[in-house]
Amino acid sequence: MEVYVNAPLEVCEARDPKGLYAQARAHQIKDFTGISAPYEAPERAEVELPTDRLTVAESVARIIEYLQVQDNESGVSI
Repeated sequence: MEVYVNAPLEVCEARDPKGLYAQARAHQIKDFTGISAPYEAPERAEVELPTDRLTVAESVARIIEYLQVQDNESGVSI
């Protein structure tokens, strides 16, 4: 199962507790995804979580919902 944890770059930078984005912008970190290296979103993630609009609880609920649907379709109990 592929989960795409999706947030705009500005949100990622605001949430960065280690200051890695600031270091990348200051050219102290090479090939930093989204700054000096490209980011490629998954083409077919089973679940996408726009974390700038969802709480942690809502994100977890979406994953659980997906797993329950898969459980129902496969007949395998999780």
